Amino acid sequence: MTKRAWDGRTYDRIGTPQAAWGRDVLDRYPLVGNETVLDAGCGSGRVTELLLDRLPHGHVLAIDGSSSMIDAARERLGTRPNVAFAVQDLLELDLDGRTVDGILSTATFHWVLDHPRLFQRLRGVLRDGGRLVAQCGGQGNIARVLAAVDEVVVEPAYAPAFTGWQYPCRFAAAAETEQLLLAAGFSEARCWLTPAPVNPPEPATFLGSVILGANLERLPAEQHDAFVSAVLARLPEPFEADYVRLNIDAIA
Repeated sequence: MTKRAWDGRTYDRIGTPQAAWGRDVLDRYPLVGNETVLDAGCGSGRVTELLLDRLPHGHVLAIDGSSSMIDAARERLGTRPNVAFAVQDLLELDLDGRTVDGILSTATFHWVLDHPRLFQRLRGVLRDGGRLVAQCGGQGNIARVLAAVDEVVVEPAYAPAFTGWQYPCRFAAAAETEQLLLAAGFSEARCWLTPAPVNPPEPATFLGSVILGANLERLPAEQHDAFVSAVLARLPEPFEADYVRLNIDAIA
């Protein structure tokens, strides 16, 4: 899984688009209310909270690769009795031999470059007949933003930090993802792409925190603001993140 630092509190404050997508994913998920569900990439817990509301007699295992995200999720949900938190890489997912009834994931899988292993790991903890419902960045996601980034990283001030570097995400196609899910042992899989453009109210903060965090990690702190401004300057106003979401519905 892509290793990058996250600021869980900032993400919690500005991650409203991701929370809205999470609500849409939950609306696709037929829950009885007593299931045990894995939230794979729980972030700051905003979607986890919505999931818990739909599981009054169930339980949630909230996992994220970022300790800062888990800290933010604990702040939000730590008093809820039916949720447990863990910092784990999804490519090394280990539930100590337990299985879950379902898996929910939003805005996470594109940060995992090895999708075959990811889906194998998820299938391994999902009971037969259990459901995976997810959404992440898909083919064409933030293409306009990344084109602007490509122009900025070759500037003399930044080029040495980005020699041989690629943006650390996998924006997969729907048909390819269906095939990988079936190969991983899922009995059914349906995937599709949906455009989901976003106009965040704090463009620089959103861009720097959500989209360009991996870029900024390669630069000294004194260059962060200038880098974000240079990317914004190459994009139309008002800033629009040209998101494309890959939707996943699969049954084990």
